[in-house]
Amino acid sequence: MDRCRAYRIYNDNNSISGRVEDVPVADIGRGEVLFRTAYSSVNFKDALAATGTGGKIIRNYPLIGGIDAAGTVISSGDARFKAGDEVICTSYDMGVAHDGGFSEICRVPADWVVPLPQGLTLFDAMALGTAGYTAGLAVELLELNGLAPNNGKVLVNGATGGVASLVIDMLAAKGYGVTAVTGKAGEHDFLKKLGAAEILDRKTIDYGSRPLEKPLWAAAFDSVGGEQLGWLTRTLAPQGLIASFGNAGGIELKTTVLPFILRGLRLIGVDSAATPMPLRQRVWARLASDLKPRHLADIAHTITLEELPGYFQRMLKGEIRGRAVVRIS
Repeated sequence: MDRCRAYRIYNDNNSISGRVEDVPVADIGRGEVLFRTAYSSVNFKDALAATGTGGKIIRNYPLIGGIDAAGTVISSGDARFKAGDEVICTSYDMGVAHDGGFSEICRVPADWVVPLPQGLTLFDAMALGTAGYTAGLAVELLELNGLAPNNGKVLVNGATGGVASLVIDMLAAKGYGVTAVTGKAGEHDFLKKLGAAEILDRKTIDYGSRPLEKPLWAAAFDSVGGEQLGWLTRTLAPQGLIASFGNAGGIELKTTVLPFILRGLRLIGVDSAATPMPLRQRVWARLASDLKPRHLADIAHTITLEELPGYFQRMLKGEIRGRAVVRIS
C-alpha cells in the first residue's frame, strides 16, 4: 500500500479544519513500528485540536489527527514487535506533533507502543482509548493512596463524559458506592445502568461558600475543574482524595489551604500523556482484567472518518455521552 485514507488537519490562515484524503504512506509519521490501524477513538482533546477551539494544541500542520490507535503490526525495526502483533498506541505526541490514529496506516516510535493485553480486542482497546486509560490510571493512583470501597461514598463529576462514565463502571464493579453528578436529566437511567447508586443534578447543587463545608465524600473523580472542583475540595471527608483529569468547566481553581491542612485532602493530578511505560503497561493489564468495564457495549458506539467533523462539534457542545470508536479498516 503506497497511499492510505486519513483525516488530515490544516491551518489555512489561522482557520483550522480537517478532511479525509489519500496520504502517501511514506509521508506518515516517524518511528520503528508500522501498523495497520483497525480502530481509533475520539477524545475531547481531538475535538479541540481538530477545530482550533483549544488554542494551539497541534504543533505542526498539516497533521493527521487522533491521539489513539489500535491495530496490527506490518513491520518493525524494533525487536520487541513483529509483523502480526496486535498493538495499542495512545497519547504521547500522537495527533499533536506526530501523525495520529485517524489513518489506515500509523508509524510510531516503538517506545510508545503497548502490546494488546490478553482479554481485550482491538475494538475494546479503542472503546477504552485514552479516556479508558485515564480512568484506569486515576483509579490506580487513588488506590495507591488508600482508596477502598469501605472508605465511603465516591463522587464522579461530569458523569456522562467518556472518562467519567468509564470510571463509574469500573468503581461500581469493584464495590464502590458511586454518586454521579450530571447536568443531563435525560441520562439518569444510563448512569444507573453503569452502576451509579445516586445521581445529583449539578444545576441544583448548593455549592456553598465556606472554606470547609459538610464532609460528604471519601473521594472524587473530577473531569470538570473550575467552580465544581473548588466545591469538591470543600466537601471531601478527612483524608479525602480527588483525581483531577479534566477542565470542561474551566481551568481556574478557587480554594483555600484549609481542606489540605485541616482535613488532609490530597488532590492528585492524572496525566495520561507521558506515563512511564511500566505504569502504562500495568494500567492496561488492569483494563483487561479487574478494571475492564462491564458495559463497553453501552458506553461505546462506532463512527467513520467522514463523521468526525460533526462529532467534534457535538462533543464541544456537550451533546454526547460515552465513547466514539472510529472504524478505520
